[in-house]
Amino acid sequence: MTGMDWWALFTHFISLSLLAVGGAISTAPDIHRYLVDEQHWLSDGQFTSSIALAQGAPGPNVLFVGLMGWNVGLNAGGGFAAGWDGVSLGLWGMALSMVGILMPSTCLAYFAAQWAHRNRELKAVRAFKAGMAPIVIALLVATGWLLTGTHDDPAKQWPLWLLSAVTTLVVWRTKTHLLVLLATGALLGALGFV
Repeated sequence: MTGMDWWALFTHFISLSLLAVGGAISTAPDIHRYLVDEQHWLSDGQFTSSIALAQGAPGPNVLFVGLMGWNVGLNAGGGFAAGWDGVSLGLWGMALSMVGILMPSTCLAYFAAQWAHRNRELKAVRAFKAGMAPIVIALLVATGWLLTGTHDDPAKQWPLWLLSAVTTLVVWRTKTHLLVLLATGALLGALGFV
């Protein structure tokens, strides 16, 4: 990768940072479009694995962005076979992507939260909060659609679609802990059902 490629990676995450209304995970469709479809810096498997690992790990789910940056850098450096050169580029990619996704939204959130708290009784502030809810839901649905639909033949993947629909209904209608659903999905995958 050239210096301009690294700059493009950094600025892409900066621009996505301001669109991450529902959290960084809501930008996953555009990250996939950019890193996998346009630039070919990641494979579909690396993309999906980065999200799955970050979602399963304790801590903030924004870690998937760091994992994607790590994979971009590691791929650019020739992988682990390249030794410290590959690892250092992996760390560089991780740092660029994390700073890019966190810096603008963190600053904006800090200053906007202070202003909104001071003006919380204004009708415009209440309307803005109510209007953002459907946008967040739509972005999360788009992310779920992307993660569910990244397989070769959707007709052959009906168990995966069924599992996604059932999980959506369980989350919507019950108070089942998400780790139970993740464990169930992992077990069904390990047994070969999905």
